[in-house]
Amino acid sequence: MESPQVQDADALGTNLLSVAVIGPEERRRAALAAALAGPLCGVRREFPFYPDLEQLQKMLDQNFDLVIVDLDSNPETALDLVENICAESSATVMVYSAQVDSELMIRCMRAGAREFLTEPFDQSKIAESLVRASARRAALRVTKKADGRVSVFWGAKGGSGVTTLASIFALWLARESGKKTLLIDLDLPLGDVSLALGVSAQYSTVDALLNFHRLDSNFLSRLRVEHDSGLSVLTAPGKLVKTGISKQAIDKLLSVARQDFDYVVVDSGSMLDLAETTLFDLDADFYLVTLVSIPDLRNSNRLITEFFASEGRKLSIVLNRYVRGSMGVDDEHITKALTRPVQWRIPEDSAADQKIQGTAAMLSQDDSPVCTMVRQMARTVCGLTPLPEKKKRKLGLF
Repeated sequence: MESPQVQDADALGTNLLSVAVIGPEERRRAALAAALAGPLCGVRREFPFYPDLEQLQKMLDQNFDLVIVDLDSNPETALDLVENICAESSATVMVYSAQVDSELMIRCMRAGAREFLTEPFDQSKIAESLVRASARRAALRVTKKADGRVSVFWGAKGGSGVTTLASIFALWLARESGKKTLLIDLDLPLGDVSLALGVSAQYSTVDALLNFHRLDSNFLSRLRVEHDSGLSVLTAPGKLVKTGISKQAIDKLLSVARQDFDYVVVDSGSMLDLAETTLFDLDADFYLVTLVSIPDLRNSNRLITEFFASEGRKLSIVLNRYVRGSMGVDDEHITKALTRPVQWRIPEDSAADQKIQGTAAMLSQDDSPVCTMVRQMARTVCGLTPLPEKKKRKLGLF
């Protein structure tokens, strides 16, 4: 039920908090609701049940500033609920209980709860909790910036060079833009970004995904490593780790990354099970990397038909190791096979490719045809003008 004094806090021009109280037990819920009455509490809704995932999403769409959850009716369900709320929203989460249990308190805090309220409810202490929640909301509003731009590299087939291109692209993006850039290796469990860049890390993408319920800016900063160029990197694990990665975990990682970084580059390998995640949101830039071979072109056609048939998603096709007329396939046949034109052609350069993979000296290869073309791709994302084409040197007779 809504409080009889419910009004829109923003319309009033005040700092009133919108509060949701979740608890099946009516007496405790009513006691807490009464204690919440005060100058900081505006919109208040009571939910006499633990919502399932569908109901929770509808609840969170109301953008409550504060959500308070009853522990006693079903502690395990309540803890799962706290984790889900913290993962899906920026609301401050508190819990309430009739007993003080130190072990349960620790579990609540690990799940993301910021306050542990106990009966009988002390109105002055609850008022102090509301002040802290109000201050946190104000801090979030001040620091909130536009979400970072996401660039996803996806391979039509294993071995197409996704990791090499994504790594060079991320390095140039950070350098050309001068802004915070993060490269995430989601080619799990065998991603090679760390090898491509010559970095080593104690933690990995898997650590972020397995702990997504407590993933925030501070936690992410402890998992990533810095490349010498200034690029931030979240690597795949150094050891083979068997784990089921949920859509919810990937969505949370991307959400936190986009809040912290101006640009987020994702090496997704050739994984198909990412299609249901926010990677496929309409505002992400996709680079489908393919070679000029029958298997690659066939796979590319399948992927384009399945995932990019509509005009909503932004897709650029990247021909890697391209040699005009190779395999007896000309540009007209390539366009026909892919059902759309190619945006980027990365030339074949075996010497540069071997040197890059052997030494990870990508930024030092400024003059290689490969790096020059990928640099152009990065400048396009930054909104910079294309680099002028270098004139080919003419051979003279002496």
